[in-house]
Amino acid sequence: MDRSDSVPSERDALVLTALESVQTFSDAMDRMYAEMRGDMDMNATDLAAIRMLVIRERHGEVVKPHDLATHLAISTASTTKLLDRLSAGGYLRRDPHPDDRRSRIIVLTDAARAEFFRHFGARLAAMRDALAPYDDGELRSIVRFLGDIENVMAGD
Repeated sequence: MDRSDSVPSERDALVLTALESVQTFSDAMDRMYAEMRGDMDMNATDLAAIRMLVIRERHGEVVKPHDLATHLAISTASTTKLLDRLSAGGYLRRDPHPDDRRSRIIVLTDAARAEFFRHFGARLAAMRDALAPYDDGELRSIVRFLGDIENVMAGD
């Protein structure tokens, strides 16, 4: 038997370790979001919607109901129910689109933003602290790696 058939190369072992780390990271994120759902008394889809809105807001992007439906991979009817539920809970508003008054955009309320960061702020600070030892080149590699993994997972 050829040694190369039975013993993984250092590269193969490193790739496997990286993939196991992705799985472990994903599991930790699942646990964190499960805890946040419990803390915020919210279901998984509602919290995912809030997270998406927080991120898009940070990037200065407007979000239309269709954007949310696409991101969450839910139907138009489910999106309407979700928006009704989150609006009634005081988490978001439906405002006129700044460029097209016939359409609507989804905007987080100040209360929703404050509640999200009240539950997520300490975790975010700890994640920032965990990244502090990495130099700029390493951080760029991490960003590129996570972006590549996201694209593969999304089927892009």
